Amino acid sequence: MDHSPAAEPADDSPYARLRGLIASGDVAPGSWLREAALAERLGVSRTPVREALNRLAAEGIVEISKNKGAQVVSFTPEDVAGLYDVRAGFEPHAALLAVPRLSDDDVDRLEELNAAMEAAAAEGDLRTLGTLNSEFHGLFVERCGNRHFEVALQTLMRPAVVAHTFGKYSPEALRRSMLHHAELVAAARARDGEWAEAVMRTHILAARNAAGARPSGG
Repeated sequence: MDHSPAAEPADDSPYARLRGLIASGDVAPGSWLREAALAERLGVSRTPVREALNRLAAEGIVEISKNKGAQVVSFTPEDVAGLYDVRAGFEPHAALLAVPRLSDDDVDRLEELNAAMEAAAAEGDLRTLGTLNSEFHGLFVERCGNRHFEVALQTLMRPAVVAHTFGKYSPEALRRSMLHHAELVAAARARDGEWAEAVMRTHILAARNAAGARPSGG
Protein backbone atom coordinates (compact mmCIF):
# COMPACT_ATOMS: atom_id res chain seq x y z
CA MET A 1 0.00 0.00 0.00
CA ASP A 2 1.37 3.41 -0.97
CA HIS A 3 2.10 6.21 1.46
CA SER A 4 -0.10 9.23 0.98
CA PRO A 5 1.60 12.60 0.80
CA ALA A 6 0.08 13.52 4.15
CA ALA A 7 1.97 12.51 7.26
CA GLU A 8 0.79 9.28 8.79
CA PRO A 9 -0.15 9.13 12.48
CA ALA A 10 2.88 8.37 14.64
CA ASP A 11 3.07 4.92 16.19
CA ASP A 12 2.20 5.50 19.86
CA SER A 13 2.56 1.88 20.98
CA PRO A 14 4.68 1.11 24.07
CA TYR A 15 7.17 -0.62 21.76
CA ALA A 16 7.54 2.42 19.48
CA ARG A 17 7.75 4.83 22.40
CA LEU A 18 10.36 2.76 24.22
CA ARG A 19 12.44 2.30 21.08
CA GLY A 20 12.22 6.06 20.55
CA LEU A 21 13.49 6.72 24.08
CA ILE A 22 16.44 4.41 23.45
CA ALA A 23 17.19 5.82 20.00
CA SER A 24 17.08 9.41 21.27
CA GLY A 25 19.45 8.64 24.15
CA ASP A 26 16.83 9.45 26.81
CA VAL A 27 17.40 5.87 27.94
CA ALA A 28 21.16 5.41 27.68
CA PRO A 29 23.11 2.34 26.53
CA GLY A 30 23.67 0.00 29.44
CA SER A 31 20.55 1.19 31.29
CA TRP A 32 18.45 -1.38 33.09
CA LEU A 33 14.80 -1.43 32.01
CA ARG A 34 12.47 -2.18 34.91
CA GLU A 35 8.98 -3.22 33.87
CA ALA A 36 7.18 -1.45 36.72
CA ALA A 37 9.02 1.85 36.23
CA LEU A 38 8.51 1.73 32.46
CA ALA A 39 4.82 0.92 32.85
CA GLU A 40 4.41 3.98 35.05
CA ARG A 41 6.43 6.18 32.71
CA LEU A 42 4.48 5.08 29.63
CA GLY A 43 1.11 4.99 31.38
CA VAL A 44 0.38 1.37 30.55
CA SER A 45 0.25 -1.99 32.31
CA ARG A 46 3.30 -4.22 32.63
CA THR A 47 2.08 -6.71 30.01
CA PRO A 48 2.58 -4.45 26.93
CA VAL A 49 5.90 -3.31 28.41
CA ARG A 50 7.02 -6.93 28.69
CA GLU A 51 5.92 -7.54 25.09
CA ALA A 52 7.83 -4.44 23.94
CA LEU A 53 10.99 -5.59 25.74
CA ASN A 54 10.76 -9.03 24.15
CA ARG A 55 10.36 -7.45 20.71
CA LEU A 56 13.34 -5.15 21.28
CA ALA A 57 15.38 -8.11 22.46
CA ALA A 58 14.54 -9.99 19.25
CA GLU A 59 15.83 -6.95 17.30
CA GLY A 60 19.13 -6.86 19.17
CA ILE A 61 18.42 -3.55 20.91
CA VAL A 62 17.84 -4.99 24.40
CA GLU A 63 19.39 -7.95 26.19
CA ILE A 64 17.22 -9.93 28.61
CA SER A 65 18.81 -11.93 31.42
CA LYS A 66 16.64 -14.40 33.28
CA ASN A 67 17.91 -13.27 36.66
CA LYS A 68 18.82 -9.62 36.08
CA GLY A 69 16.10 -8.35 33.72
CA ALA A 70 16.38 -6.25 30.57
CA GLN A 71 19.27 -3.97 29.67
CA VAL A 72 19.86 -1.64 26.70
CA VAL A 73 22.66 -3.00 24.51
CA SER A 74 25.86 -0.98 24.52
CA PHE A 75 27.40 -0.68 21.06
CA THR A 76 31.19 -0.56 20.88
CA PRO A 77 32.86 1.55 18.17
CA GLU A 78 33.61 -1.73 16.39
CA ASP A 79 29.92 -2.68 16.55
CA VAL A 80 28.90 0.66 15.06
CA ALA A 81 31.51 0.41 12.30
CA GLY A 82 30.28 -3.09 11.50
CA LEU A 83 26.69 -1.91 11.21
CA TYR A 84 27.69 0.85 8.82
CA ASP A 85 29.84 -1.53 6.77
CA VAL A 86 26.91 -3.90 6.24
CA ARG A 87 24.52 -1.04 5.51
CA ALA A 88 26.97 0.37 2.95
CA GLY A 89 26.96 -3.00 1.22
CA PHE A 90 23.21 -3.59 1.13
CA GLU A 91 21.19 -0.38 1.55
CA PRO A 92 22.42 1.22 -1.71
CA HIS A 93 21.18 -1.88 -3.56
CA ALA A 94 17.79 -1.43 -1.90
CA ALA A 95 17.72 2.14 -3.24
CA LEU A 96 18.60 0.87 -6.72
CA LEU A 97 15.68 -1.58 -6.60
CA ALA A 98 13.23 0.79 -4.93
CA VAL A 99 13.51 3.97 -6.99
CA PRO A 100 11.88 2.62 -10.19
CA ARG A 101 9.04 1.26 -8.03
CA LEU A 102 8.27 4.48 -6.15
CA SER A 103 4.87 6.07 -6.71
CA ASP A 104 4.46 9.82 -7.08
CA ASP A 105 3.06 9.82 -3.54
CA ASP A 106 6.17 8.04 -2.27
CA VAL A 107 8.42 10.67 -3.83
CA ASP A 108 6.24 13.45 -2.41
CA ARG A 109 6.59 11.83 1.02
CA LEU A 110 10.38 11.68 0.67
CA GLU A 111 10.37 15.37 -0.23
CA GLU A 112 8.23 16.20 2.81
CA LEU A 113 10.50 14.18 5.08
CA ASN A 114 13.55 15.92 3.65
CA ALA A 115 12.05 19.36 4.29
CA ALA A 116 11.09 18.35 7.83
CA MET A 117 14.61 17.01 8.48
CA GLU A 118 16.15 20.28 7.31
CA ALA A 119 13.86 22.20 9.65
CA ALA A 120 14.67 19.90 12.58
CA ALA A 121 18.41 20.20 11.88
CA ALA A 122 18.15 24.00 11.76
CA GLU A 123 16.35 24.00 15.11
CA GLY A 124 18.79 21.54 16.69
CA ASP A 125 15.97 19.06 17.31
CA LEU A 126 18.08 15.94 16.91
CA ARG A 127 15.48 13.56 18.36
CA THR A 128 12.92 14.53 15.69
CA LEU A 129 15.67 14.45 13.08
CA GLY A 130 16.50 10.86 14.00
CA THR A 131 12.87 9.76 13.77
CA LEU A 132 12.40 11.40 10.37
CA ASN A 133 15.69 9.97 9.12
CA SER A 134 14.56 6.48 10.05
CA GLU A 135 11.32 6.86 8.08
CA PHE A 136 13.18 8.36 5.11
CA HIS A 137 15.58 5.42 4.84
CA GLY A 138 12.84 2.93 5.66
CA LEU A 139 10.80 3.98 2.64
CA PHE A 140 13.55 2.89 0.25
CA VAL A 141 13.77 -0.46 2.02
CA GLU A 142 9.99 -0.98 2.02
CA ARG A 143 9.77 -0.33 -1.72
CA CYS A 144 12.69 -2.52 -2.82
CA GLY A 145 10.29 -5.24 -4.03
CA ASN A 146 12.14 -8.16 -2.42
CA ARG A 147 10.43 -9.25 0.78
CA HIS A 148 13.36 -11.31 2.07
CA PHE A 149 15.79 -8.47 1.42
CA GLU A 150 13.40 -6.04 3.09
CA VAL A 151 13.08 -8.13 6.25
CA ALA A 152 16.86 -8.63 6.48
CA LEU A 153 17.56 -4.91 6.08
CA GLN A 154 14.88 -3.88 8.57
CA THR A 155 16.41 -6.25 11.13
CA LEU A 156 19.81 -4.69 10.52
CA MET A 157 18.60 -1.11 10.57
CA ARG A 158 16.74 -1.30 13.89
CA PRO A 159 19.88 -1.57 16.02
CA ALA A 160 21.60 0.81 13.60
CA VAL A 161 19.00 3.44 14.47
CA VAL A 162 19.98 3.13 18.11
CA ALA A 163 23.72 3.20 17.41
CA HIS A 164 23.37 6.18 15.07
CA THR A 165 23.30 9.59 16.69
CA PHE A 166 23.30 12.99 15.01
CA GLY A 167 24.70 14.39 18.26
CA LYS A 168 28.17 13.26 17.15
CA TYR A 169 27.98 15.17 13.87
CA SER A 170 29.93 18.36 13.28
CA PRO A 171 27.89 21.19 11.70
CA GLU A 172 29.65 20.44 8.40
CA ALA A 173 28.86 16.72 8.59
CA LEU A 174 25.22 17.44 9.42
CA ARG A 175 24.91 19.78 6.45
CA ARG A 176 26.51 17.16 4.20
CA SER A 177 23.98 14.60 5.41
CA MET A 178 21.10 16.96 4.60
CA LEU A 179 22.50 17.56 1.11
CA HIS A 180 22.67 13.80 0.53
CA HIS A 181 18.99 13.49 1.49
CA ALA A 182 18.07 16.25 -0.97
CA GLU A 183 20.03 14.49 -3.72
CA LEU A 184 18.30 11.19 -2.94
CA VAL A 185 14.96 12.95 -3.40
CA ALA A 186 16.16 14.31 -6.73
CA ALA A 187 17.27 10.84 -7.84
CA ALA A 188 13.92 9.41 -6.77
CA ARG A 189 12.05 12.16 -8.63
CA ALA A 190 14.10 11.32 -11.75
CA ARG A 191 13.42 7.59 -11.20
CA ASP A 192 17.17 7.03 -11.58
CA GLY A 193 18.02 4.02 -9.44
CA GLU A 194 21.74 4.06 -10.26
CA TRP A 195 22.02 7.70 -9.14
CA ALA A 196 20.20 6.86 -5.89
CA GLU A 197 22.45 3.84 -5.34
CA ALA A 198 25.62 5.93 -5.68
CA VAL A 199 24.35 8.69 -3.38
CA MET A 200 23.13 6.22 -0.75
CA ARG A 201 26.52 4.55 -0.56
CA THR A 202 28.29 7.92 -0.22
CA HIS A 203 25.73 8.97 2.39
CA ILE A 204 26.24 5.90 4.59
CA LEU A 205 30.03 6.00 4.38
CA ALA A 206 29.98 9.71 5.29
CA ALA A 207 27.66 8.90 8.21
CA ARG A 208 30.06 6.20 9.42
CA ASN A 209 32.88 8.70 9.58
CA ALA A 210 30.71 11.48 11.05
CA ALA A 211 29.69 9.14 13.86
CA GLY A 212 33.34 8.43 14.63
CA ALA A 213 33.18 4.78 13.59
CA ARG A 214 36.38 3.43 12.10
CA PRO A 215 36.21 1.20 9.00
CA SER A 216 36.32 -2.40 10.17
CA GLY A 217 39.49 -3.05 8.24
CA GLY A 218 41.52 -0.23 9.74
